[in-house]
Amino acid sequence: MEDLREKFRAIPAIDRLIASAAEEPCLAGVPRELLVRVIRQATDAARNQLRQEQETDISPAGILRLAQDMLAHIEQPSLRRVINATGVVLHTNLGRAPLSRRARERITAVMEGYSNLEYDVASGERGSRYAHIADRICGLIGAEGAIVVNNNAAAVLLVLSALASGREVIVSRGELVEIGGSFRVPDVLRQSGARLVEVGTTNKTHLYDYERAIGPDTAAILKVHTSNYRIVGFTSQPEDEGLVELASRNGIPVIEDLGSGTLLPIEAKGWREPAVSERLAAGMSVVTFSGDKLFGGSQAGMIAGQKEYIDKMRKHPLLRAIRIDKLSLAALEGTLLDYSLGNPKEDIPVQYMLHISPEELAERAEGLARELQKLGPDWQAELIRLNSQAGGGSLPAVDLVGHGVALTHREIGASSLERRLRIREIPVVVRVQEAKIILDVRCLRDSDTADILAALRDIGEGAGA
Repeated sequence: MEDLREKFRAIPAIDRLIASAAEEPCLAGVPRELLVRVIRQATDAARNQLRQEQETDISPAGILRLAQDMLAHIEQPSLRRVINATGVVLHTNLGRAPLSRRARERITAVMEGYSNLEYDVASGERGSRYAHIADRICGLIGAEGAIVVNNNAAAVLLVLSALASGREVIVSRGELVEIGGSFRVPDVLRQSGARLVEVGTTNKTHLYDYERAIGPDTAAILKVHTSNYRIVGFTSQPEDEGLVELASRNGIPVIEDLGSGTLLPIEAKGWREPAVSERLAAGMSVVTFSGDKLFGGSQAGMIAGQKEYIDKMRKHPLLRAIRIDKLSLAALEGTLLDYSLGNPKEDIPVQYMLHISPEELAERAEGLARELQKLGPDWQAELIRLNSQAGGGSLPAVDLVGHGVALTHREIGASSLERRLRIREIPVVVRVQEAKIILDVRCLRDSDTADILAALRDIGEGAGA
């Protein structure tokens, strides 16, 4: 114990370390407050190492090296770019939809200075942030009005709060869904002040179930699109025409939460994801959908439909609490421009990844395998066929046929290799399958190949260390 105390006393004083830091190029320009903090952390770390009987350099140079390591950790941003080699297009943990070139350009243009976010340059008076994209949305999907908030959960909450607070909302039991993060339709209804009226059964709901439930206190019918699961077998839901006619006859709106709504209809493996315009054309009074899923833009909750209902939402006090920020708004405008002016299946990354042909994926996988084989004899690369998912609660049970590379190293196991790729400055996120790491090429950009190769080369060179 006395020996440990002697070592503690030998650790240089903070003032001495601060003076020594002025002579170190990596520490000389660090603000004093931050410098003192990392030096204190370094001395604490040195004491802990001594307690654990680890060999520790407690000279000024040794402590300052510890401080430099801690400073490097502080300087490393927590939120950073990740290479997605999982093949999951809308990977919620990896930020869902990557943005298009136009969307990124709009963000840069808006963030570099001031903007006309809520300023009408024509009149010189206060404007509305929603005016920048409302007309674009309406023009693309055929809606009378549109408004955008910060995500789709907020969109549903606003719609119900503005149109049904204190009154009843009818929902089929087969549509009382829960999505990621414990977002449940009954909970949102309760938060909005509306009262849930369940009709039908889990697998079957008929038009007469809705008809019997409508009363003097009914505010709306809520449909929830099952975008993240399927009920198959002995099932049924009323036809749109009958439900819309029933609601119209009783003077109430039909609200539909589309979840991961798309502007382009998508068909795959027997599943058809309807376009937002199709749902409006079917008679839905209001639809809500996400901006960062199949739409392919930034995080947002998009609301479109009949003007009388959109106007009520614009006046609701909740709108200010959940309003969209200027950078997300700029990205949405860029994405809308892609739909109206460009080729969305080429220009919008999500649409491109979902529609890329198996032949092109095979060609890309072959190119990656050729590069990987150049790493040396310790590496073994094998071309494989893969099934990918859309992700983000979209296209449930639909496998996207694709291609990739299975990779092994002679000395490094798959689990260790996966971890080493994941903890790099630019993390590479892969799948592990049958003692191999799997690189699915569906979500890889051309520039990702060089970073993947550099990462694997570094890992291979350190294998015997």
